[in-house]
This record gives sequence, C-alpha cells and structure tokens, in this order.
Amino acid sequence: MRIDLHTRLLAAVAILSVGTAVARADNASETTASIGANPLADSVRAANDRFHDVAIAVKEGYAPIPCASAATGNGAMGIHYVNGGYLKDDAVDLAKPEAVMYEPMSDGTMQLVAVEYITAKGPAALGGQLFSFTSAPNRYGLGPFYELHVWAWKHNPTGAFADNNPDVSCEAAKAEAK
Repeated sequence: MRIDLHTRLLAAVAILSVGTAVARADNASETTASIGANPLADSVRAANDRFHDVAIAVKEGYAPIPCASAATGNGAMGIHYVNGGYLKDDAVDLAKPEAVMYEPMSDGTMQLVAVEYITAKGPAALGGQLFSFTSAPNRYGLGPFYELHVWAWKHNPTGAFADNNPDVSCEAAKAEAK
C-alpha cells in the first residue's frame, strides 16, 4: 500500500499535535489534580490564567499590598494585588476579581495562588458559592463587605474557598524586606 506525501504530512502534524496536547494536558492535570475537581475553581482558572504574570495584573490596574499571614499563624493568603476600581464598583465579575493573590517565592518570583472577589452588596454568590461576610470594624480598615477567596492555582487543604491556606507562606516576603 502506497501512502502519498499529503497523507504523510497530515499524519506528522497529527502526531505533533497530539504530543503538544498531551504535554499541555499533563501540566493542566497536574494543576487540577493538586487542586481537586471544582467547577467554580475551574471557571476562575480559565478566566484569570493571564495573571500568572504579575506584570499583567499591574498593567490591568492592580497594586500590591503587604503579604497577609493568617491571624492564627497557620498559613497565609499571600500578597494581594488589588484593583481599586473593581473594589468601588461592587460588581462581581468572574474575569475581574478585586484581588489577585500571589505567594512570594524564595527566588523573588511571585506564584499565582488564588483570587478574591469583594463586594459591599450582599448577600453575594458566584457560581453558587456564597461569599463570607466581614463586619466592620475589621483588620482591613474597611466597611462591612462580602468576600470569596478561590484557591484556583494552589490546593488548599482547608477548602477551595477558605480565607487562608496553611500551605502558603509570607516568609520569602519577610526575608526580602530585611
């Protein structure tokens, strides 16, 4: 049986495409497996993957606030990059979180770990997940608000929507500040 050149080229392209898709699937399944299956976290990840690059967050109007450790000393939220315009509009938009959260790494890089949605209007929900209510006065110096953390890029053993993650640390930020 003779295979023409066109068929061979199509086969080669198909093999290369499958190899690329498998490599991408391996990376995606590694992320998804470590986080666990969660439809809202999957949607958040798809809508906000651009924030892996901190420069994108800055370009979109986000500015950093200091690394936030858990009040109990068990874990952290990381460094929040907050968009003041989104905070003021009280809109909840999957692709426009009020804060993008990064864990500072020992090599000076920032690893995207989660996003946070914040609104003063409530009760609020996103993808069927209710926001938590924070009354005033609070440690942030804000009026009462509703917030939802979504740990879409780093597994949180206390839950995908918990405030703090025991596997996140601010130590690298503290070391850099010295």
